[in-house]
Amino acid sequence: MIKNTNRNHNHSTDKEDAAIVVDSSQVIQSISNKALQLLHLEKDYTGENLQTLIPDLNITLMEQGTIIQHYGHNNEGERFPLFLRINTFTLNGLEYYLLILHNSNNHSMSGMEPQKVLDELLDIKFALDESTIVAITDQTGKIKYVNEKFCEISKYTRDELIGQDHRIINSGYHTKDFIRNLWRTIANGEVWHGEIKNRAKDDTYYWVDTTIVPFLNNKGKPYQYLAIRNEITEHKRVVNELKKSMQELVDLKFALDESTIVAITDKQGKITYVNDQFVQISKYSRGELLGRTHSIINSGYHPSTFFKNLWKTIGNGKVWKGEIKNKAKDGTYYWVDTTIVPFIDEAGKPYQYLAIRSEITKRKRVEEELQYTLTRIINVQEEERRRLSREIHDGIGQNLYSHLITINRLSSQMEHPLVDQMLEEAAELIQEVRDFSWELRPSVLDDLGLIPAIRSFLNRFSESYHIDVYFDCSLTARLDNNIEITIYRIIQEALTNVRKYANIDQATVAIREFDNIVRVTIEDKGKGFELDQLSSGVGLISMEERARSVSGDLQIKSSPGEGSIVILEIPRN
Repeated sequence: MIKNTNRNHNHSTDKEDAAIVVDSSQVIQSISNKALQLLHLEKDYTGENLQTLIPDLNITLMEQGTIIQHYGHNNEGERFPLFLRINTFTLNGLEYYLLILHNSNNHSMSGMEPQKVLDELLDIKFALDESTIVAITDQTGKIKYVNEKFCEISKYTRDELIGQDHRIINSGYHTKDFIRNLWRTIANGEVWHGEIKNRAKDDTYYWVDTTIVPFLNNKGKPYQYLAIRNEITEHKRVVNELKKSMQELVDLKFALDESTIVAITDKQGKITYVNDQFVQISKYSRGELLGRTHSIINSGYHPSTFFKNLWKTIGNGKVWKGEIKNKAKDGTYYWVDTTIVPFIDEAGKPYQYLAIRSEITKRKRVEEELQYTLTRIINVQEEERRRLSREIHDGIGQNLYSHLITINRLSSQMEHPLVDQMLEEAAELIQEVRDFSWELRPSVLDDLGLIPAIRSFLNRFSESYHIDVYFDCSLTARLDNNIEITIYRIIQEALTNVRKYANIDQATVAIREFDNIVRVTIEDKGKGFELDQLSSGVGLISMEERARSVSGDLQIKSSPGEGSIVILEIPRN
């Protein structure tokens, strides 16, 4: 073992080199005090492997007299930069290596540039190694140096990479022309910048944003290349997902434009975009529509309250759905099933609206024809009820009443139990005929109108079934005959259901007017039921058909133990 003769001479420490002598197995044979100070060591490391103090240093690859930059580790395991120079010598037939160490505070490194420049270069390299993936190749592309981040991302060790070219991490993703262009650029002494997809040792892929800088000799030819990379795998993934999402949006827009009527308006309702379908159905040109509001196609069919409700809904950031009748430029009318979606800004306020429409003119025409047919059927039914009611009342009823008079005269002339029985049965038959006639069509409905007819019906209903019905009405004028009949029949059917199923002795009927809407409610606090278990019986179907026949809307609300409510809303003509 080589002894360090300066170990105990403190006066020579300032002048001695920071030197380490190692054998061919990289075992430390001698270490100077200056080296111990430089490496921040508190004990003698003689006899230990050089890798303990200066990891990843392969002294067999170092050229004699060449200064390189590396890193040392102190007692706390902290890493710090070093400059190293190596020389070899032979003693007693054995080969040894002499390492001379310098740090950034040493201003006496022979053969080097001024220390300030070296310090800056050292700091730059340290920063690069800490923040980026660094590799140096010779002019043929063979790897001479890789930093720890290169090993970490490629999952190859330094020994597996040194001496190889970058084909070891080639992913096969890029074309040959891509690689040729890269080499053509840097071989001409120009910097190349681009994104490269590489493959790690475990066959996973990663992307790096790469800059390759040629180092030129005095003849202007590259003698080595410095490649600085930043991993952008996550960035590329996000970008690819955004591209995919954008393509999906483009496809969605194409599908919408091909199949539906699309318009976009600003928050004031001025049209900023219309597709070809909108232009085609409205018969206005795009130039005539942009900058205008939808009042340009207003048909006048809907009341002002209809559009107030529409704007109130979307102005609050909610989606509005409904059917709208519009007027084209040539004066023809068309119906559209419309969905208006507000686009919300960061403050939660709409900044524009997307309207998606599908033409339903043919469907609405069929619906109108069906409604007309339904109305005609109901009117025919009511006329037949009226005829039968009159015939029963005026025909059978009058005949029975004549028989009752005859039986009365007979009972005054003779006494017999059968005569008394005939008198009683005739009176019962007359009452049944009157009730049946009333059920078919109460004459008071035709003679006096809806309100007297309902009051009369409720009185008879309460007397017959012992259910008190509270009636509240705010109507001040007669309604259309069809509307009055519809309201009467729905109240009649709803109370019949209350009598059969609610198991209560009280109910409420109310009629109100709201903005040209007549609202009828029939409510009870009885047993109630689950709505999804409600069967579409004849009574319910009849109520719904009657409501549709006058363009009305029928709703039924109920829950077990909470009672039920029937709500009928009819636009007043």
